[in-house]
Amino acid sequence: MRPLPLATLILLTPLAAPAAEKKSAAPPALCPVVEVEEDVYKYEPANNGAGPLWCSGSTCLVRIGNDVFASGLETLKNSPPLNNCRWTLYRRGPDGWLLQQADASGRTREPCPLVTLTGGRLWLSANPTMETDPTARHGRSRPELILFSAAASQAPGETLRPEWDGQPEFTEHSYRSFAADGAAGALILFQNIGYTHAEWAFRDGAGRWAAKGKLAWPWGAEYAKPQPIRVCYPNVALRGRAVHFCGVSDIVEPNPTWQEYKKKLTGSGWDYDFRRLFYTWCQDITTGKFQPWVEIASREKTCGWMTPGDMWLAPDGAVHILWTERALDERLRKDFFPQEKQSHALHCAVLRQGQVVSRRTLLNAAEGGPREVPGRGRLHATPDGRLFAFFYVQGADAAGKAVSENRLQELRPDGSVGPQVRVPLRQPFSDCFTATERAGSPPGPVLDLLGHRVHSPLTLGYARIRLW
Repeated sequence: MRPLPLATLILLTPLAAPAAEKKSAAPPALCPVVEVEEDVYKYEPANNGAGPLWCSGSTCLVRIGNDVFASGLETLKNSPPLNNCRWTLYRRGPDGWLLQQADASGRTREPCPLVTLTGGRLWLSANPTMETDPTARHGRSRPELILFSAAASQAPGETLRPEWDGQPEFTEHSYRSFAADGAAGALILFQNIGYTHAEWAFRDGAGRWAAKGKLAWPWGAEYAKPQPIRVCYPNVALRGRAVHFCGVSDIVEPNPTWQEYKKKLTGSGWDYDFRRLFYTWCQDITTGKFQPWVEIASREKTCGWMTPGDMWLAPDGAVHILWTERALDERLRKDFFPQEKQSHALHCAVLRQGQVVSRRTLLNAAEGGPREVPGRGRLHATPDGRLFAFFYVQGADAAGKAVSENRLQELRPDGSVGPQVRVPLRQPFSDCFTATERAGSPPGPVLDLLGHRVHSPLTLGYARIRLW
């Protein structure tokens, strides 16, 4: 679908309507304006399997009032992988982006997500290694939360240790998720343990570690070798005591025939599966009782690919989930499913009480048609409850013209969608974080982005976009 031209809003008022009969003004039309577009920091590849956007289900960007904060990932030149990085903290104020501080002693592998709570509190999730030998590739880690004041972000933070259920053996491969209810002052941290489960710890608005427990993965009874289905890169949302969790399967190829076929192609004995999207929720996290897993989407039959995008909790309790799908692994098509067609699609579903009540396809690049391929999508809401999807599109349109741009599209409560509108960035974002409500940032008419831009490798960029 070609994006429509940027629209202007015309308000028509009946000339003779009495004051009591005047209708409320129509909501402003989507007409994005790029207010800021700039670099935040440069980095060197750590070659450890992670990168600045590796914690894609969480965020490294939050808004607190007029300021925006970002956590960065700096590669340590004299440290070998895997724990060869440290976190950094940046603030954008009146003078632009300035480094506030960096970890003075810890070494880690993954980026460190942020959340913000009421009163200008800024929290960073760190996972420093406990290994003292700098040449050790693997080892135990110690999850920490570091509390900063937004008003004094250059001052040393206060380090807190989450309270876990027992003494879990965490490692540098944390796959952790960090979420908050900013208004309630509560937060929750999930951190994976191997391929069996995630540990979680909940801190309430009174500052107490009020609950802790384990989230067991869904069971893959249908596989040739039944096993837990590890769920990674999840979007997690917290509201009050309710927790929602949606991620993708991440296990070694469970189909032995496909695994052997892939081994002949790659020479590697493993290849990971990312083709099933799972969701669960807990109405009251202090009970520790999560509902049975729900499989929202699957590309299991054709060895496809799923990528979680985002989650938003509507005021009425509806759960909106955004993700991308690739229909099949083309390496296997000839020998296993020769009649199947490739497609790349961006989908959205709405759930209530664990039931999918609606599905929408926002963009689908199907084989034989226009090749406008959507990337990972993000959701952004305004204070009046309007919801928008932001995503990258690349490839070629129906006329064969090259496409590389970001688009915004409104997702309406009645299930319909608005037109796709191009965002006039100088450099589009191929992937990004947002200042999401899931991390405590408030909804608003401004969209904050932090991520990779198509023409700036090894640089994290920032943009501020006003929706109208």
